[in-house]
This record gives sequence, C-alpha cells and structure tokens, in this order.
Amino acid sequence: MRSEDAAREGETVNRTEHLLTKLMEECAEVTQEASKASIFGLQEVMPGQPFTNCERIVKELNDLWAICEMLGIASVDREAIAAKKVKVEKYMAYARSI
Repeated sequence: MRSEDAAREGETVNRTEHLLTKLMEECAEVTQEASKASIFGLQEVMPGQPFTNCERIVKELNDLWAICEMLGIASVDREAIAAKKVKVEKYMAYARSI
C-alpha cells in the first residue's frame, strides 16, 4: 500500500464533516418521530416510553438545534418563519379543495 493510500485510509473526518453527519442523523430522527405522531397522534405515549409523541418530537428538535448551534448556523428569522406558515396554510387549503 502506498503511503498516500495509507494516510487517506486512516484519515478522520474533521469537525464540520462530523457535525454535518450528525445534522443529517438528527433530521432523520425528527422525521421518524413525526411519522409516528402522524400515525398514532401527538398525545399518544408508546408502550414503554414515558413521553408523548409531541414531547419526543420536541426532544429531537432540540437535538437538531444543538447541532445547528455547534455548526454556527442557528439563527431565527421570524419573517421567514411567518412566510413559511402562510405558504403551508395556502397549500393545505388547496389540498382540501381538490
């Protein structure tokens, strides 16, 4: 094995790469909890779990936000959030109308 290959094989991911991977994992965990809540409801408590589906979603969102803060990409844009809410309501109304 060439020394270049050996160096690449032993390379470790840098902090940013690691945190971006964690960001993807946390997004997937939010998705998983939202899917469960969609099926069973926000207030359902899964057997063997002490928390409602809503509380579990919030926990995963907090984990996601923590990674965003670690990446330095955490900022709240209230105007963008308000615009997103309007857009979601618009398309939800459209979906109900068809």
